[in-house]
Amino acid sequence: METADGLPRRATKIAVLLREDLAPWQALNVTSFLVSGITASEPGLVGEPYEDADGTGYLPMIRQPVLVLAGTGELLRTARTRALERDLTPAVFTAELFSTPGDVQNRAAVKAVAGAELDLVGLAVHGPRNAVDKVVKGARMHP
Repeated sequence: METADGLPRRATKIAVLLREDLAPWQALNVTSFLVSGITASEPGLVGEPYEDADGTGYLPMIRQPVLVLAGTGELLRTARTRALERDLTPAVFTAELFSTPGDVQNRAAVKAVAGAELDLVGLAVHGPRNAVDKVVKGARMHP
């Protein structure tokens, strides 16, 4: 299947869902962390390194666009459940992670709370387009 511009349509999609009340710096920070989880678990998503005409090398990036959406805390909890029901492992970011000093403490903060009780401020998923669409149903494009 092709898109309107004649390019092949991707079979998969990456979506980041952010709680709508985050400050701009928080939304950017959460998005960065969540996308790092997606790319770390799906190495095929990262393309080849870049190089300019002068021969200067640059790091590779994700091969496909990242859809960034916004919704309520309730929608984030629903999206988490939908992802798990579709066998999609989400990346999650909870409110507590804004105050932890590092990676070990981040994992401990998440582990201390039952999944249904997590105070989610962000969630990201990668998977088949239709499954990801169902996970984030009800969200709107992030402003």
